[in-house]
Amino acid sequence: MMNMQTRTPPSSLPDNSYGFSDRIQQQLDHAGRLCALQGGRMTAQRRDVLGLVLSATTPVGAYDLLEQLKTSGRKPAPPTIYRALDFLLEHGLIHRIERLSAFVPCTHLLHDHAHDHSHDHTDACLHSAQFLICRNCGGVTEIADAPRVLDVLKNICSKKNFTMQSASVEVEGLCEDCTHSTTGQKGHTPPPN
Repeated sequence: MMNMQTRTPPSSLPDNSYGFSDRIQQQLDHAGRLCALQGGRMTAQRRDVLGLVLSATTPVGAYDLLEQLKTSGRKPAPPTIYRALDFLLEHGLIHRIERLSAFVPCTHLLHDHAHDHSHDHTDACLHSAQFLICRNCGGVTEIADAPRVLDVLKNICSKKNFTMQSASVEVEGLCEDCTHSTTGQKGHTPPPN
């Protein structure tokens, strides 16, 4: 006698060949819902690329992502990875750090609250991104709690009759840990050059 159980077809289950943690899987599911709300579709390729960006401990370049995708037995071409990255950028799920030519997840995606990443229809995913980039260790921190920066940029653009489509501010310096290791003491910053 055969046991007839109803199963979900394998094609509808997300592939986890990269061993993404449960937390990253939840973030990927959240990203898929955000894309659907914006009229986009989170394909398996896009999901894998986003998962790899979420898993990275430092900003990750397109060719690094391409190499990681190749290790899973696939042989994607560079245009494939760039199309996936463009989609993820367009939907506000990742940011490009221009100075490093690398990508980081948007901090909105790292939180469990769906209301942290909402869009109105005129500003399709236009939130400013401000990054602190450490010249010593290469660490990048996104400052997501500075809405006034976006307000200032919108005001300037309005005065110039310029339609802003994206906004990114990159500030270079030393992170707290590198500052402390350079000075040898907490709370003391080195004098400017």
